[in-house]
Amino acid sequence: MNKLIVLCILLLPVFGFSQKKGGLFGKKKPLLEISVKKSGPYFGLQRGKYTVAEIGVERQWKQVRLKNPQTHAAHLGFNYNFKYNMLGYDMGYWFKTQRLGLTYGANIFMRTNFDDTRLGIAPVIGYKIWLVHFQTGYHFMPRLPAENFETNRFFVSLRIGIINERDIDFDWRKRKKRKKKKS
Repeated sequence: MNKLIVLCILLLPVFGFSQKKGGLFGKKKPLLEISVKKSGPYFGLQRGKYTVAEIGVERQWKQVRLKNPQTHAAHLGFNYNFKYNMLGYDMGYWFKTQRLGLTYGANIFMRTNFDDTRLGIAPVIGYKIWLVHFQTGYHFMPRLPAENFETNRFFVSLRIGIINERDIDFDWRKRKKRKKKKS
């Protein structure tokens, strides 16, 4: 009787893990994992209190899946307000967790009117479909800008990305094949 109780206590963790979705050894990996890396320039227009032209480069990493594909991207670019002679540099990151979901990200930016310079961060939320990426956000600057510092605080941005480099990686899961014995 004692041996039976000890055996049940030893097997209790196995019973608990058997209810887990992946089983005792964790989550099952798919037979084929596909990842895509894309990069290329983007051209955009930022609109808030002022209209600003944007140009830059973006790199995207995507895991191709049937359920919950993920996309991550980093970008680097500059923008210029021709009317008020304002130059800006943006460096940022965004991610998308679903095929038709929103994009969430943040930018680190620098703005200058060639007399005064401001640095800050801008959280952004947007929607990307095919080549077009629509974003909205707010530029947080630690110090309030001077009166003649014409830059957008709250903004919307429309960017068109042109993919000119694409790298697709296939990762096959290695499985041991059982050989059938000849009878």
